[in-house]
Amino acid sequence: MSFLRSREPERPAGASEGRCFVYVLPCAYEDLLKIGHSRNPLERAQALQPRYFEFFDLDRAFAVEVDKVREARALEHALHARLREHNAPAPLTVRAQAAGLGEWYRGAWTQLQDEAARWQAQGHRLHRPLSAWFARELVGQGDALYARAEALLAQLQGDTAALDDPALAPLRRNLLDTLDAHRALAGDLDRRLPAALLEWYRRGGRPVP
Repeated sequence: MSFLRSREPERPAGASEGRCFVYVLPCAYEDLLKIGHSRNPLERAQALQPRYFEFFDLDRAFAVEVDKVREARALEHALHARLREHNAPAPLTVRAQAAGLGEWYRGAWTQLQDEAARWQAQGHRLHRPLSAWFARELVGQGDALYARAEALLAQLQGDTAALDDPALAPLRRNLLDTLDAHRALAGDLDRRLPAALLEWYRRGGRPVP
C-alpha cells in the first residue's frame, strides 16, 4: 500500500482545457534546475524525488499559471529553445522515469528571473515561492491524510510496530517521506494523524510540533 500522494484531476486523454503550470524547480545544493509543465506541480515534484522538500529549493522555486495545457507547452518549449546552451544531464538522484529529456539546466537561474518578470508583466499569475503554494496544498490534504492513516492502521490491525518489519521497508520509507514533507512544509501534524501513528512517528526520532 502506497501512502498519500497528490493526485492530478482526472482528464480525458489529450485534454487541453483547464489550468496548467510551467514550473521551475531549482536544486537545493547545486546550480541545477528542472523546467516542465504540469496540471499539478506538487505531484510532479513528488514524482521526481521522494524527498522533494529537501532536494529542491522550494523557496526559490516558482510556477506560472496559464489557462490551457497547450499554452503551458508553448511556454515550456520556448524556454527550452532559449536555454539550450545551459542544458545539463538530470541528476542521478531523481527518478529516471520522471526526469524527462532535456529538461534540466545549469547556470540558467538569472535568465529565468527575467522570464518570470516578463510573464508577470504579461498578466500571467506567478506562484512564488512554491514552498508557500505547496504548503497550502498539503494543508488542504489534511483530512485525506488522516483517512489514509486510519486505513493504514486498519491494515496493520493497529500494530504500528509492524512498520519496522524489514518486509515493509518500502511502505515505511514512503510513509516517512510523506509525513516529513507535511511537517516540513505544512507544520502541525497533531490533527492530521491518529494518535497511534503520531506516537510511532515521534518514537522514530522525528519531533512533531
